[in-house]
Parts: sequence; structure tokens; C-alpha cells
Amino acid sequence: MIISNFIVFEGIDGAGTTTQLNILKDKLKCKPAWFTFEPTTRETGVFLRKVLKGDIVLHPDTTARLFAADRCEHLYGKNGIMEHIQKGELVFCDRYIFSNIAYQSSECDNSLPEELNKSFPLPQIVFYFDLPADISINRITVRGVTEIYEKKDFLEKTRLNYIGIMKKYEALTQVVYINAEKSIESIAEKIWSVIENLPMIKK
Repeated sequence: MIISNFIVFEGIDGAGTTTQLNILKDKLKCKPAWFTFEPTTRETGVFLRKVLKGDIVLHPDTTARLFAADRCEHLYGKNGIMEHIQKGELVFCDRYIFSNIAYQSSECDNSLPEELNKSFPLPQIVFYFDLPADISINRITVRGVTEIYEKKDFLEKTRLNYIGIMKKYEALTQVVYINAEKSIESIAEKIWSVIENLPMIKK
């Protein structure tokens, strides 16, 4: 199932998804749009943030299951994605099932992340920000805050996972490829060239 007016931004750490969502948020401030992200700010997401920081160490399979649980509440819980969609809003999400599959497949059997996420609905559009791992690490280093997945070898493997996942989902939903090495301005223009054609934006 595809959710209309649900748009997801994906990419490895440092790819620039959050920056572009903030630019888009400013452009759409007069439109009915809701911006969100995963892990969420719900209790499940707060716990996951501690895991990502390395404060809590879990088995990789447990982490994969927690991401899926956080997503389920994000979709169907109070003030969640489906509630905003039903209100007639555009929903933009920084990461979704694709990151769960890409990242968790880098540290556990990929059949588990795929199984955990197969029943979740798909977004109408996925913007995939492709970025080499070495550039990702440079950007993360400048940022000054690192998480457990922010290592070059891990991110290289995750990037390859992402590329395979995007190819798979091309047949199921619209995937827009973004060269995340390009300037912030040029990326924003490419994203807007897609978003501005949505019926809700043209109203």
C-alpha cells in the first residue's frame, strides 16, 4: 500500500536530509505540511537515541525490532503520520523503513529487517541522498557528535545496502535519486522541482 502525500528523505549519516527538510519546511510554511523524523521523540525513540549514542548496548536483532516498534507507533499512534494524512496534510519524514533495512542489515541477517518492515505502507515519494562514506565521515567529524553507526566501514556497507534497496523499491513507489555531493542550493532546486508538482502544492 502507498500513502498519498507521504514523502520520505533517506541517506546515510551526513547526507544532508535534515538540511533539505528544513529548507522545504520554510518554503511550505503556508501549506498544510507536517515534518517528522525517525527515531521519534516518543518513548521508543528516546530509548533508541540512547542506543545510537552507545549509552545502552543491545543485540542487533533487538535494535532492529525496536526501530520497527517505534515506526509502528509513529504511523498509527496519537498525533502520528496517519492522523496527519487523514487531516489532509503533506507529511515529510526524515528516514523510514529504508534506513531500518539498510542500517540493520549491516549488522544482522537482512531477512529480519525486511520481515519487520514488510507490512508498513510505502510513501508516495522517496528522495534517496547518495553520498560516499568518506565524505560522510568528514561531514560528521565537523559536526562533532558521533553515534555508534558512524564509522567508515559500516557506512560503506550501509550505502551499498541502500543502493540495493532503492533499486528494489523503484518498482513499488517513486524513487528520486539525489547526488548528495552537490551544493545545498542545487539539491534544494531538484527537490522542489518534484514537490511543486504535487496537487496539494498547486492548490
